[in-house]
Amino acid sequence: MTSLTSLHDTPAAAHAAVPEDRTSLRGALVFTVLVLLGFGLLYSLVGALLGRALFPYQATGSLVTVDGRVRGSELVAQPFADARYFQPRPSAAGYDPMAAAGSNLARSNPELRKRIDGLIHEVARREGIAPGQVPAELVTQSGSGLDPHLSPAAVQVQVARVAKARGLDPSEVEVLVREHTQGATFGVPGAPRVNVLQLNLALDRLHAR
Repeated sequence: MTSLTSLHDTPAAAHAAVPEDRTSLRGALVFTVLVLLGFGLLYSLVGALLGRALFPYQATGSLVTVDGRVRGSELVAQPFADARYFQPRPSAAGYDPMAAAGSNLARSNPELRKRIDGLIHEVARREGIAPGQVPAELVTQSGSGLDPHLSPAAVQVQVARVAKARGLDPSEVEVLVREHTQGATFGVPGAPRVNVLQLNLALDRLHAR
C-alpha cells in the first residue's frame, strides 16, 4: 500500500525527472541563420551571377554605347534639348532614374488639366500642328516618368521638325521611324512602339553619312 508521503512526493519527483529542452532555441537560431544566408545572400548572389552570365547586356542596365561612350539606356527616357532630335514623353521625375515616379495628380485635379493644356499648346507650337493633333502621350507623364518609348503616331508628328532641323527629306526620317518601330511583344501583348534613344542615335548616324 502506497504511503501518503510517497503520494505527495511523486509529482515533485516526476517534475524533476523531466529534462530541460535546450534544443528548441538552438534549432530556431540555426534555421534563421540558414534562411538569411541561403535566401538573403546566396540566392541573390547566384541569381545575379546567372543573370550577368546569361544576359550580360540586360543585367548591366541595357546601356547603349557609341564609340566607347555610354549615351544612355534603352530602358530609361532622357530629354533632348536640340530641335534635331525626337522628344520623349514628359517626366514627373525629371528623367532621374533615382526618383522614378508619376505626378500622382488625380484626373479631377485642376492643376493636372492646367498643365496638360499648357503642354498641348507648347507641343503644337513646337511641331507646327493644331492643338487637336497633339497625341496624348506627348503631354502626359507615365507612371514611372521614365518610359523610353513613344507610339508611332507621337513620333510621326515630330518628323517634319526633325527633318527640317537636320536638312533632310522627311521621307528619309520616316524610313528610320519605320525601321525602329517595334511590334507587339511576341506578336500578342503590347502595341507598336518606338525607342526614342535608338531612333535619335540612328538619326545621328544618318546625318554623319
